Amino acid sequence: MTPDEIQAHFTRSDGAYLFARWGRPIVPVVFGVEDQTLEIVKGAIEAVVTLAGHSMAETDPELGANLMVFFFREWDELLAVPKLGEMIPDLEPLVARLTAADASQYRAFRFDDHHAIQACFTFVRMVPKMADQPAETLALTQAVQAIALWSDTAFSTQSPLAILPDSGATILRPEVAALIAAAYHPMMPVAADDPSHALRLFARMQAVE
Repeated sequence: MTPDEIQAHFTRSDGAYLFARWGRPIVPVVFGVEDQTLEIVKGAIEAVVTLAGHSMAETDPELGANLMVFFFREWDELLAVPKLGEMIPDLEPLVARLTAADASQYRAFRFDDHHAIQACFTFVRMVPKMADQPAETLALTQAVQAIALWSDTAFSTQSPLAILPDSGATILRPEVAALIAAAYHPMMPVAADDPSHALRLFARMQAVE
């Protein structure tokens, strides 16, 4: 992955460079799936967290759970979730915008005083293109997109996943895995808004190789 490609992963559609990673252990909770799928989703999150060299915990002292993943059929179902409006500002107009856009997913992040990720709310509307994906693929994709604050266009043209030709297994693309690991290196900042951060990520990835 070149420095320009790394920079593009954190350069938003408005041209601003913005990166953040988790600053605390991740405590996931998943809504709207059966027990078997629940284990797949949590397993994918744990795999990506392990790859990053980060940690998970049983509870968050402030929020209880800080990575909340919701699976549902229609956006207006969110309006019936107890206390969700207290956690997501302007929930009703947000649901209206997502419905009008026929969106299939949305993530809302909270940040701490150091600009590190404090919480992530992941919403996945199970439209046919989502429902047709294997549970492992869907879970791994969501786990990757929650592990860092990526650009809103980061994976719009290429999935972070790849399929092994021999076995047909779905894996995280090696260059994306290396980027995540570099971003979580202890010497790297928890947040950045200067594009020179991409050069530091590139150097860190080269050092590992």
